[in-house]
Amino acid sequence: MPVGTQGTVKGLTPRQLLEEVNAGIILGNTYHLYLRPGHELVEQFGGLHGFMQWPRAILTDSGGFQVWSLSQLRKLKEEGVLFRSHLNGDAHMFTPESTVDVQLALGSDIMMMLDECTEYPAAPKAARKSMDLTVRWAERGMKHYRQRMETREPRNALFPIVQGSMYADLRRECAGRLVELDAEGYAIGGLSVGEPRALSMEMTEATVPCLPQDRPRYVMGVGLPEELPEYVARGVDMMDCVMPSRNARNGCLFTSEGKVIIKQAQYRNDHRPLDESCRCYTCRTFSRAYLRHLFQAGEILFSTLATLHNLTYYLDIMRGMREAILLGTFPAFLKTARSLPSGTD
Repeated sequence: MPVGTQGTVKGLTPRQLLEEVNAGIILGNTYHLYLRPGHELVEQFGGLHGFMQWPRAILTDSGGFQVWSLSQLRKLKEEGVLFRSHLNGDAHMFTPESTVDVQLALGSDIMMMLDECTEYPAAPKAARKSMDLTVRWAERGMKHYRQRMETREPRNALFPIVQGSMYADLRRECAGRLVELDAEGYAIGGLSVGEPRALSMEMTEATVPCLPQDRPRYVMGVGLPEELPEYVARGVDMMDCVMPSRNARNGCLFTSEGKVIIKQAQYRNDHRPLDESCRCYTCRTFSRAYLRHLFQAGEILFSTLATLHNLTYYLDIMRGMREAILLGTFPAFLKTARSLPSGTD
């Protein structure tokens, strides 16, 4: 899922996301949209779909990640999380119930449960305490959500989030307790918080077998292009990451031949397209030399062209995996993917 934190995937119009990238679902951020422009205003426009003119699916997180990333601006309680706005310092309380209400106002197709994202590294006792709190919040949030759904249409989906830091036993326990909520899908959170990538994969591998096979399983905040098939091989259906769009704006482009840092002098007179095997508008139209020129000149067009490419490249990987699964050739796909150049440094 391309990340559209503020109701926009940076650098692209919704039409480009539809016609060029062909994204089926994008992600928005409840914390940021709650603060600005406010969920009440967004609801007046028919939710995020109407406000940003996006006709396909939208997933919103709950603000739980900000509990971790903005740790200096919050206070954790059993009731919920007291935030200090990073914009003006105003105090706001997020609870499992209020974050459901905010996301219903945003009109999200898939909503995420409020959770606590444990920092890395975390001591076993702290990880246990955090996991237990996440489960209690999930129970409260699901109860409130189902009460709201008794008088509301259309129906949205609410996913609880498996936590447990980097302890496989806590992950499995958390998953087992959350499955009792009989949710329409489940997320695996608390990854990509500074741990080694191999450990992220290990925690996913420990968790996925504990989740229902007939429900979507979503790993939050991953990953590099070569990691996507590895997560799918472990039973993951959904992923999101700011990496393709953020790296694009900073001049890091992912290709079938490996990572291209476009500012490098070697591309100054390079007539080749960015990636000959990519179908995107950027690769069909422009040379590496032109892209380098735009980046060096600080032109806004570079961000658009680079983001178009990176997101298309990511989603083409996902489309290729989907086709391989349907054809029964995914093991061969995975073997080929493991032989491709890495996107890491």
